[in-house]
Amino acid sequence: MIDLEAEEKKKVTALLIGDPGKDLSELKGLVDTLGLETVRKVSLTRREMTPAYGMGKGKAEELCALAEELGADVIIFDFEIDPRKQRNWEKLANRPVFDRQEVILRIFAQRAQTKEAVLQVQLARLEYSLPRLAHSYGDMARQRGGNFGSKGSGETQLELDMREIREKIRLVKKELSQVVKDRQTQRKKRESVPVPSCALAGYTNAGKSSLLNALTGADVFIEDKLFATLDPTTRKLQLQNGANILLTDTVGFISNLPHSLVNAFKSTLEEAERANLILLVLDSSDEKIEFQYETVTKVLEEIHADKSPRLIVLNKIDKLRKQSDYEITLAKLDSLFPENVKISAKTHEGFDILSEKICSSLMGMEKTYIVPLEKTNLIAEARKTGMITEENWLDDGIHVTMKAGGFAANARLEALMKEFETNESESEGEKDGE
Repeated sequence: MIDLEAEEKKKVTALLIGDPGKDLSELKGLVDTLGLETVRKVSLTRREMTPAYGMGKGKAEELCALAEELGADVIIFDFEIDPRKQRNWEKLANRPVFDRQEVILRIFAQRAQTKEAVLQVQLARLEYSLPRLAHSYGDMARQRGGNFGSKGSGETQLELDMREIREKIRLVKKELSQVVKDRQTQRKKRESVPVPSCALAGYTNAGKSSLLNALTGADVFIEDKLFATLDPTTRKLQLQNGANILLTDTVGFISNLPHSLVNAFKSTLEEAERANLILLVLDSSDEKIEFQYETVTKVLEEIHADKSPRLIVLNKIDKLRKQSDYEITLAKLDSLFPENVKISAKTHEGFDILSEKICSSLMGMEKTYIVPLEKTNLIAEARKTGMITEENWLDDGIHVTMKAGGFAANARLEALMKEFETNESESEGEKDGE
């Protein structure tokens, strides 16, 4: 008798296949996140670019036999396979076959929560599935409509479904554009108050959401899996000197991130492009940290955020400290990423230094001003951005020490305060020098 409960709990198993010499641990991580179980990882010795399978037929048959022997339910490739090859593989293997891109799309479909994320994933999946629609049919490409001698042969079922998907793509794009407009309206409201903004960017599972939660007390979902966060979350963060900034968590990056997803999530990734400062979060305990950094910078280039100022944040330093080669790795990281900030989102180590670095990067040098009593509106505006470090109301005016420079968010205030700037700090510096 079949145990139905056991059958339901049984995981779908997968055979992973990658390019020659390619480490498949990241693909395994994606497959684990999707909820599948890996039965074996196979790195090819060589790959022939044949039109049928992307490799020789003999090798393809050998891999299909291996999948049968291991009882693998699906075959997953770490490289992209076009629709024609996918059809050929599924016919030869007699089981579902897909690539890394489809794994990522399926994960995104599972994780999407907000309306915008759901629409973005839906758009990416529709655009991905359109050229692959034919492999779902087999002998179903029958023709419908049309009478002999009167109309033509009519449309096949495949043609009708392709037309339906194109119409769905058009409708999703239309709905998504409205959601994007709503996001832009919300962004304009935020920007009406000149508060600097930071975006957390980095490789997936680097600890960005954990850092946002630890810094701001937010309750963003975190999990030790790839792509735990899809929806951007913005929270206000008060730095140690009293300054306020907006901190935004963004979707994690990954190598070979499908272009369809980069395009679909463009409005989400714009948070990184528009930020005054990017906190580029890296997992210091990961041996592939250099590769992950290169991947993140490549994606930032694609979304035109590579010109934004950035601060390298080496997270999980507590985890790195437990490794036997800690001192050697630390020296290497300092060489690779000068001016980095070492922190732990788990233990809050390094948060004081991070706060100072963010403040100096965003708000420029500290200066002293004597503001006339009738110009109290300037003090009120400065207080909104939280940049005042000292304030004394005296007979000759309001003596204020503050940071008013840095980025566009404070440019207007800096210009207004310019005429009240004193050279008090400079003269003190000259005295110290004497």
